[in-house]
Amino acid sequence: MIKNYIKIAIRTLASQKVLTGINIVGLSIGLACFSLFLLYSINELSYDSFHKNANSIYRVYEWSDGIPGANPSGDAGMYMPLGPAVQHDFPDVENYVRFQSYGTKVFIKSDKTALPLRIAYTDPQLFTVFSFKLIFGDPSTALSDPGKVVITKNTAIDLFGTTNVVGKTLEIKASDKFEPFTISAVADNVPANSSINFDFLLSFDYFQSTPFGKMAVNNWSFSGFQTFVQLRRGSSLPNDPKRFSKFREKYFPAERAQLKTARLWDGKSAYPINFRLEPIEKIHTTLTINDGNPQSHIDVKNIWLLLGIATAVLLIACINFTTLSIGRSAGRAKEVGVRKVLGSARSQLIFQFLTDSLMLSIFSAIIGLMIAKLLLPYFNELADRKLSFSFSQYPQLIWSIAGIILLTGILSGSYPALVLSRFKPVEVLRKKVRLSGRNFFTNSLVTVQFVVSIALIISTIIILQQLNYMRSKNPGFNKDNVVVVDADGTNSKEIYPRFKQVLAENPQIAGITSSDVALGEEGYNMSGFKYNGKDIQAFHYATAPDYIQVTGMQLVAGRNFNPLIVSDTINSVIINEALVRNLGLTNDKAPGLRLEGYSGDKRRTPVVIGVVKDFNFFSLRQEVKPIIFNQPPDLAPSKFFVRIKPVDPTRTLAFMNNQWKKIVPDIPFKYNFLDDNLDSFYKGETRLVNIMGWAGGISIFLACLGLFGLTALSAANRAKEIGIRKVLGASVSTIIQLLSKDVVRLVLFSLVVASPLAWYFMKRWLQDYAYRIHIQWWVFVITGISTFLIAFITAGFQAIRVATANPIKSLRIE
Repeated sequence: MIKNYIKIAIRTLASQKVLTGINIVGLSIGLACFSLFLLYSINELSYDSFHKNANSIYRVYEWSDGIPGANPSGDAGMYMPLGPAVQHDFPDVENYVRFQSYGTKVFIKSDKTALPLRIAYTDPQLFTVFSFKLIFGDPSTALSDPGKVVITKNTAIDLFGTTNVVGKTLEIKASDKFEPFTISAVADNVPANSSINFDFLLSFDYFQSTPFGKMAVNNWSFSGFQTFVQLRRGSSLPNDPKRFSKFREKYFPAERAQLKTARLWDGKSAYPINFRLEPIEKIHTTLTINDGNPQSHIDVKNIWLLLGIATAVLLIACINFTTLSIGRSAGRAKEVGVRKVLGSARSQLIFQFLTDSLMLSIFSAIIGLMIAKLLLPYFNELADRKLSFSFSQYPQLIWSIAGIILLTGILSGSYPALVLSRFKPVEVLRKKVRLSGRNFFTNSLVTVQFVVSIALIISTIIILQQLNYMRSKNPGFNKDNVVVVDADGTNSKEIYPRFKQVLAENPQIAGITSSDVALGEEGYNMSGFKYNGKDIQAFHYATAPDYIQVTGMQLVAGRNFNPLIVSDTINSVIINEALVRNLGLTNDKAPGLRLEGYSGDKRRTPVVIGVVKDFNFFSLRQEVKPIIFNQPPDLAPSKFFVRIKPVDPTRTLAFMNNQWKKIVPDIPFKYNFLDDNLDSFYKGETRLVNIMGWAGGISIFLACLGLFGLTALSAANRAKEIGIRKVLGASVSTIIQLLSKDVVRLVLFSLVVASPLAWYFMKRWLQDYAYRIHIQWWVFVITGISTFLIAFITAGFQAIRVATANPIKSLRIE
């Protein structure tokens, strides 16, 4: 019986080649798009779930809530002795792992090459707690010695050209000089969905021998170490803040008195600072905890938004599938009548129609997955990811795609199956019933298609406008034509004056300055002082004296640093307008202000000599934060800023590279452009607008594909009517108007429904930005006109073909 159903399904699909082809193409594209979006979403939501002990691994962080003048916030940069202390004090803690990663790259030499790579320090039990696989080497002894190093598979290939390099020696410039290390193990490449990433792993035993490590050991004042704990089964520690409160009081005995003295805690309300535990699987989607790497996190709302877009595109494809299935079934009414006369039960007829739909759905899914596989490299580039269709890594893909295929086939076949199987055979054979491809149900489905498509396009335009606004808005300094030279890993205190001197001789270079951190990057230091009995916090920026001038910032009060005034390198600071407002002052009153209790250097009390106009050194999602500039005499800058004249930079960059090699021959010249640094803040929005743009285009294509099929079906059903009208003198334009008027009404109604929906959701999306655009009315008009023209051309093509056909052929039908 099933074999017979399949044969009939194949014959039926083959007899309606055009509509079947449209069905397959539409659903294949929809499933391909959905599969890619689903893969992306599963990857983002499954971060760190590959660890065998993921359910029991937590990251320790410090949460502050209730401090006057400060927003609730978390910080994952912990203290070096925290891990051992937590394991000692809490029986729930089975193990711990500390992880300290250098944000900048250091140079590593092998016998074949030298590369700048990131190193990380960790505890030997890393491979016991986490599920990072070792290809070569013993996980129990991989980091048991300070002179051992673990590298990844790709790093081994880059440095040695092969993977089995255990026992080989390389040199790492971990501090001021190159030191030899022995490779003890080679780890498999870190999975793409891992919050912990590394190229090189060194032991904490070695780190403790470095200058910073010696200061951090047993020191509860130095932070910057991520600490992970593995809890025993059934532990209540994540939900027991009282135990952590006692723990904190034990290791910070003077903190309570200090907070009371500073009037940051009244001693009666809940204590404002405590340790907490964050599940490792939540790290990637948590934005309220700072770990020094904000670009590695993603707003979970954006994931659900993209998954919603994928579902919308698939919904459009499924609507096409359903409406065209109804149309294809319209000509099978007589078949139903004959089958019923011959004794077929209604259940058999329903099963036959569902078999047709499921076969088409499965065939479309196979083609769709092949398309998705081909498009994956381009999608990875679009989404800035390294995804792969791995059912072992993402087992959720199996049941998700299988469920969609089954659901699509059943839903698309249910309506025609239930309606046709209900017909009485006598009425069917007398042609008293007819299932049209253009009725209220199908019109409603097509309307939903265009509502979703129009809403996607409007949303894409608004997001693109916001992105362009953020990129083009003046950040408060001149970001163009500035080359940022990376001086990390060098003796920059000696190199900078030499490099500046030789560059000043080039007429194409307009200026050079330096600082301890680049604009457009995270990792700023914080400084504090007291004002009117309150603790004031501000970002701290150490610069060369001509920094404000070269970067194009604007002084609005006071004066700039003067290298000829010795006190400027000791007691002078410049602040921004945001800090002035925070203090309740005006710009002209700020110069002369003394920063009492200055935490940047407690030996002195700096004096404000100038106020700089606010500039955006973070993303435009945030308002401008208070900032303090100072000009230290012993500045060892990590970044050099070189302003070049607005000409072709090729020759200037080549000159800079040559001069760098003369001064620093053993470290390559690394640079980027300042405007690129600032654009990196908006990678998430760029990915979102690119993906939504493609999704909007695909949705319109699928909607028009369905409209094309339904118009063709409508024209075929009205062939005799059109023939009679032509014989009676109807013009081509009249016929076109007759067949296209429904399209006009449909698109207009869709625009009316989609516009307020898109406006509402985009209004809420824009609330996340401190600086944002206003939604303009013309966005809706342009989208409506464009959609109307596309739909009209699609329907008009069929209308013209029918209107210009010979009426004699249509009158011979039936």
